[in-house]
Amino acid sequence: MDRLSEQVAAQIDQLSTKEIYGEVTKILGLLVEIAGFGRGLSIGSIVHLKPSPEKDIPCEVVGFRDGHALLMPFGTLEGVGLGCPAIIQDKPPAIMPDERWLGRVINGMAEPIDGKGALYEGAHAIPLKNKPPLPASRQRLGAQLDLGVRAMNAFLATCQGQRMGIFAGSGVGKSVLLSMMARYTSADVAVIGLVGERGREVQEFLEDDLGEDGLARSVVVVATGDEPALMRRQAAYTTLAVAEYFRGQGKQVLCLIDSVTRFAMAQREIGLSAGEPPTSKGYPPTTFGELARLLERAGPGAPGEGSITGLFSVLVEGDDHNEPISDAVRGIVDGHIVMDRSIADRGRYPAIDILKSVSRSMPNALTDEQNALIRKAKKVITTYEDMAELIRLGAYRRGSDPAVDEALILYPQIEEFLTQNKDDRTLIEESFARLAAILEMPYEGAAQQAIERVSPSDASGAKPERARFTSTAKPIRRS
Repeated sequence: MDRLSEQVAAQIDQLSTKEIYGEVTKILGLLVEIAGFGRGLSIGSIVHLKPSPEKDIPCEVVGFRDGHALLMPFGTLEGVGLGCPAIIQDKPPAIMPDERWLGRVINGMAEPIDGKGALYEGAHAIPLKNKPPLPASRQRLGAQLDLGVRAMNAFLATCQGQRMGIFAGSGVGKSVLLSMMARYTSADVAVIGLVGERGREVQEFLEDDLGEDGLARSVVVVATGDEPALMRRQAAYTTLAVAEYFRGQGKQVLCLIDSVTRFAMAQREIGLSAGEPPTSKGYPPTTFGELARLLERAGPGAPGEGSITGLFSVLVEGDDHNEPISDAVRGIVDGHIVMDRSIADRGRYPAIDILKSVSRSMPNALTDEQNALIRKAKKVITTYEDMAELIRLGAYRRGSDPAVDEALILYPQIEEFLTQNKDDRTLIEESFARLAAILEMPYEGAAQQAIERVSPSDASGAKPERARFTSTAKPIRRS
C-alpha cells in the first residue's frame, strides 16, 4: 500500500460510525453544562457545540455534576445559548503528524497558523494524552547531546533522553537560552512548545532567536496567553505528541516547552472551574498529577526507537525557587538549570548559576579528564564566591591564601567562558578545550580517548602514539 492509500485508510478509520447528541442546559462563565448524553461521555471526551450550521466550538469534558456533564471550550462561547445542540466525538483526541510538518508553526489543535497552507497528515494517529513507555521496556540514557552552549556542554552535560528543568524568573533570559539550544543542538529534530507566550513575541522568537535554519528542522506549537486555558494546556499535549511521533521514527528529538508553569496555571483554571478544592497556592491536586504525566512522556523510547531529550522552563514566581510548581518539577526531571537574576544584572548571559544547577547524568556522561576539569573549575568558582565580599571591600591581601590568589586570576576568565552571545555556537570538544586552556590543564579530547581505549598495542607491547587535542584558545599567563 502506498503512502497516499495509507493516509486515506487512516482518515476512514477516524470517521465516526454514530453521533451522540446532547443539549446545553446551563452556562456559567466558561463552564457549560449539557444533558441528554446517556453514558457516552467520560473525563477528557471532546464535545462539539453547534450554535449554527457553519459554526463549531470544540469543548472538553472536565467533570460531572447532578447527572450533567461540565464542559470547557477551546474557543469563545459566542452564539451559544440554552438548548444549543452538542455533538459528542466518540473517538479519543489524536493528531497525525508527518515529517513534512518540519518548518511549520501550528496551534494547540494541530492546525497551521503560519500561512503556509494545510498540513500533510501522517499514516498513524498519536493520542494527545498518550501514555509514557513502560518503565521496564525503556532504553537507558544515550550519549551526551551537543546543545551548542558552553555552560551546558561543559558544566551541565545532558544525555540523549534526559529531562531538565530551566528555573528562572521573568526577564532573565530563559527563552533566548532555549532558542540557542534549539538552533545549535545536534539532535535530529526540535519540537518547541510556546505555552502561554506573549503574542507579539512569537514572530520575534521565530525570526530572530530560532532563525531560518533552526525553524527548518523544528515544529513549533504556539498557544498565546490570551487563549482559553484548555488551548494552552492542549499546546503542551500536542508538543509531546509530535515529539513522540519523531521518537517513534528512530530520531533523536529535542523537546522544549516554555513554560510548564503556564501549563500548570491553565490546569489550575480548569480544575477550579470544575469545582476542585484549591490546595497549595490555589493549585488543585490534579495539577501536580498532570505535570508528572506530561513530563514522564519525554525520555528514551523502547528498543529500536529514538529518544526525547526534554528541556522544560519553569517561571518561578517572585524569584522563589521553592514555590509549588518549581518543587514539583524539580522532583520529576533529571536535573535542574538555575538562572539567577543577579548574574543577569551584571551582564553575563546565559545567566546560569553553575553551583546551584545539577545534571543527574554527570559524571557518568563525561570522561575522567573532563570530570577533572569541571571539578577544578567549580572549585575556583566556589573559592572566589566565598571570598567575594572581602575581595570587593579590599580586605583580602594577596599572598594570604594560594587558592584565593589562583581564583582571583582564573575567575574572570571562567566568567568570560560562560558568557555566550546567542549567535555563537560552541561544540562539546571545543568547550572542554577552551576550559582546559583557561585552567592550564592537559586535555586530549574524548574522541581521542575513545580511540585509545579500543586501539590494541603493537607486538612489542608499546602503546599507539597519542595525538593530543589542540585548542585554539590561548592560556593567559598567571602573574
